[in-house]
Amino acid sequence: MKRYILLFLVFTAISGYAQNSINNYKYVVVPEKFNFLKQKDQYKLNTLAKMFMEEKGFTAYFDNADLPAEIAGNRCNALNLDVLEKNGMFTTNLTVLLKDCKGNVVFKSKEGKSREKEYSTSYNLALRDAFTSLDDVKYAYNGSVQQAVATPQPATAAVAVPAAVVASPVKEVPVSAAVPEVKPAEGTLYAQSTSTGYQLIDTTPKKVLTLFKTSQQDYFIADNGTSNGIAFKKNGEWFFEYYKDAKLISEKLLIKF
Repeated sequence: MKRYILLFLVFTAISGYAQNSINNYKYVVVPEKFNFLKQKDQYKLNTLAKMFMEEKGFTAYFDNADLPAEIAGNRCNALNLDVLEKNGMFTTNLTVLLKDCKGNVVFKSKEGKSREKEYSTSYNLALRDAFTSLDDVKYAYNGSVQQAVATPQPATAAVAVPAAVVASPVKEVPVSAAVPEVKPAEGTLYAQSTSTGYQLIDTTPKKVLTLFKTSQQDYFIADNGTSNGIAFKKNGEWFFEYYKDAKLISEKLLIKF
């Protein structure tokens, strides 16, 4: 009899683990600093990681932000994102992990690589390469809710909670878009093709902005040497958006390809 009970517990554990996929989660918590870096959001990697998860369809928050009640009351309702670095002599190697609240790995990306010499460019390209693993995963939140937070009850008052209440879907919290400070274009930039995208130069000529291709058309990871962000086309106009001193800046671009 004990043998059958043991087998039942083993198969139950395996079944529960197999069902734990990224589709069970709507939220992802991104750290404000990865362990292998010295500063918060260094090279804007944390911002880029959050952006990539939102592009995939998740609702992402930084771990230093005011979290909604669904996560603050029960961290098991969210995945935790982490990025690991593997030391390489001539390459930057990054791997993206998505873990549940118990530290179990729900998703592990391939090892993203870059041979660029500049740290900001190399880390950005390696992270982007690692995130391409999510392109092979069809994410669709299935409405699953993790175990609800237990509310302590007085010892003299045992309260029975209906299963339907515990399993009720989490109410969606609307997320408003950030309002940027818009800056006008300073002059025409000319696009020169590179192996990973484009570099934009002015009439000096001086390189002003580097654009790295993404899986989306007219959507680039951008680096101007001091700030990392995104460049995209909207209503026929190009914009470069990035954060400076915790403020979103949106610069218009005049690009000739």
